[in-house]
Amino acid sequence: MKDLIWLIVVLLIIGWLIGYFAFPDLGAIIHILIVIAVILILYKLLTGRRL
Repeated sequence: MKDLIWLIVVLLIIGWLIGYFAFPDLGAIIHILIVIAVILILYKLLTGRRL
């Protein structure tokens, strides 16, 4: 659990991929997952802090 934010990002991306291909009718909800993952990546890169 040294770098929890990367674990969360990976889980969100995997969830997005599964949801995108398994449940294409849920479009907006699934894309919210990828947006959250991108925001977390940007936050991590811009602050450089460990969470």
